[in-house]
Amino acid sequence: MQKIEAVIQPSKLDVVKDALVEIGVQGMTITEARGHGRQKGHTEFYRGREYSVDLLPKVKLEMVVADEMLEKAVQAILTAARTGMIGDGKIFVSKVDEAIRIRNDERGEIAL
Repeated sequence: MQKIEAVIQPSKLDVVKDALVEIGVQGMTITEARGHGRQKGHTEFYRGREYSVDLLPKVKLEMVVADEMLEKAVQAILTAARTGMIGDGKIFVSKVDEAIRIRNDERGEIAL
């Protein structure tokens, strides 16, 4: 099993979520987040005064998928989230040793 964490632009959430559901990803956790990468934020004007916005709104998706679903899920996220502009986000993949469904103690991939 593999855990996928994707940090994407909030405007791409619905498209990415739909792409993942379409390929068969059954569960995910979505968290609103703020942060920055290489773009380091930007400056804006409000009522004639300039101020810096260095933590930009992002969305973090987390899901655990079977090993054979990993590439399909990563590709779905890449395709749906990409704008080609700086700030599109990142995907992190890590190995999961065990999954346990609390309701009935199912373990492994069946618990996903």
